[in-house]
Order: sequence, then C-alpha cells, then structure tokens
Amino acid sequence: MIDLPGATRKSFAGLDLRHATLDRRFFKLCDFRGADLRGASLRGVSFGGCDLREADLRDTDLSYATFGPVRTHDPSFGRTDVTGALWQGAVLRGVTAEDVVGWPHEAAM
Repeated sequence: MIDLPGATRKSFAGLDLRHATLDRRFFKLCDFRGADLRGASLRGVSFGGCDLREADLRDTDLSYATFGPVRTHDPSFGRTDVTGALWQGAVLRGVTAEDVVGWPHEAAM
C-alpha cells in the first residue's frame, strides 16, 4: 500500500499510485498528469492548483475531497485542471469543486 505525505510543487506525473492511501492530504501546485490512481483512497484530500489532466481516478474514493484554485498574481495560473481525467466508479460524495478547469460533475459544485 502506498502512503504519500502531502506536498507542494511535486510531480507525481505518470506514476502508478493504484490503491494508494492519501486520505486528508493537501497537495498544492502538484503535477498528477497521467497518474494512475485507480482504487486509491483520497477521502478528504485537497487539490489546490494541481494538474490532474488525463489522471485515472476510476474507482477512487474521493469522499469530501476539495478541488480548487490557489491564489496567485495571475488568475489564469493556480487553477486545478482535471481535463480528460477518468472518473468511472469514483465515489464523489461531498466533493467540493471551485473554479476547476474541465470539471465534469456539475452536481458536486
């Protein structure tokens, strides 16, 4: 089982993080592009200004996770981007999403 601490400005791009336990971690300006997070436990995780483009979030537990921006000098920078992420089977109970690029789940906003 993989257990990562929270992080700022770290790259997890393309990593195999299947079934990782990341509950209640905070990730700020991190790169998860193309990461495989299938089946991971992401309960209460906060993604602030992270790049999750093309990430595989199938069958993840995202209960009460937060997806949002980080305040920066440039409003176009610091937004979380989930464009092309795979969501099938993900648990989205209580998810908060604010100003997220590519967010497909309008009911959770």
